[in-house]
Amino acid sequence: MKTNVQEKIMNGHKIGGLMLFLSIALYIAAVPVCMYAAAMDNGLLIALCVLWFCCGWLVWCGLKILKPNEALVLTLFGKYVGTLKGDGFFWVNPFCSAFNPAAGTKLGQSGDVAMNNTNLVTLTTGGTTVSADAYNKKISLKVMTLSNSRQKVNDVLGNPVEVAVAVMWRVRDTAKAVFEVDNFKEYLSLQVDTAVRNVVKLYPYDTTENVDTTGDGIADDGSLRGSTEVVVNRIKDEIQSKVVDAGLEIVDARITYLAYAPEIAAAMLQRQQASAVVDARKLIVDGAVGMVELALERLSEKNTVELDEERKAAMVSNLLVVLCGNHDAQPVVNSGSLY
Repeated sequence: MKTNVQEKIMNGHKIGGLMLFLSIALYIAAVPVCMYAAAMDNGLLIALCVLWFCCGWLVWCGLKILKPNEALVLTLFGKYVGTLKGDGFFWVNPFCSAFNPAAGTKLGQSGDVAMNNTNLVTLTTGGTTVSADAYNKKISLKVMTLSNSRQKVNDVLGNPVEVAVAVMWRVRDTAKAVFEVDNFKEYLSLQVDTAVRNVVKLYPYDTTENVDTTGDGIADDGSLRGSTEVVVNRIKDEIQSKVVDAGLEIVDARITYLAYAPEIAAAMLQRQQASAVVDARKLIVDGAVGMVELALERLSEKNTVELDEERKAAMVSNLLVVLCGNHDAQPVVNSGSLY
């Protein structure tokens, strides 16, 4: 059953400085009061002073310090009581405890978890590092960057490509982030990998004929290499639709790496080179044919020389060989009769 916890902002708790001052003042005042009670043989007052000496430090357990763009989710005996947001020195019920199941999780992203090398124990599983630093339960509200490892995905034509995506994200609803999913960082990482696979397999690596990438039944020129903005926006929208229930917002997404898989990279390079050579040859032939036509027109206009069809064919052949060849032509001078 879905809990559907709503975020509650705790206001009016920026009294940490006042509570710290009062507790210290009471400790200082308790000494002469206890001495006075002993002199007056007042057992009740002595008991109160002793009780304060033993339990007064509990007030300090309710002191919380937050920096800008930090939040603290608080629970009281397992019940969610509210979230502290904003910078300042706060005081809350000393029995409230901070809750953040992702506090010890560090993904391949910008550093949002304070790492203490003196008491750090890590366990690496599937690219995710879990830290035993359980003291920092604060939740960062900053925009963070998640950059998962490269994935090998088959494009729409079945060609394996390697792709890596960087996702900019932040926590919008702290209550949903900590209560709706077990670990919102690992949840986000999994959704990013899934969305990349789901979207990349809909596109060819390069522009290909007769491929429908939009699902409207009409072939288009969409591709991973040529339609980067369309692809990343589609990835961003799919991730956002999956993580909205976890209280997360996807700010932006960018492709950081895109290439054919190593096993077919060489073959695809040869294919691209062959395509480039064919295109270049087409351009050379088109230009050569235009030059031959121009030469024949000029000769005909100025009556420089009269050529029959056979001689025209020979001239065209020679000009095309000279203009389309890869090497410089070796001229042959005919000093005899043309015929």
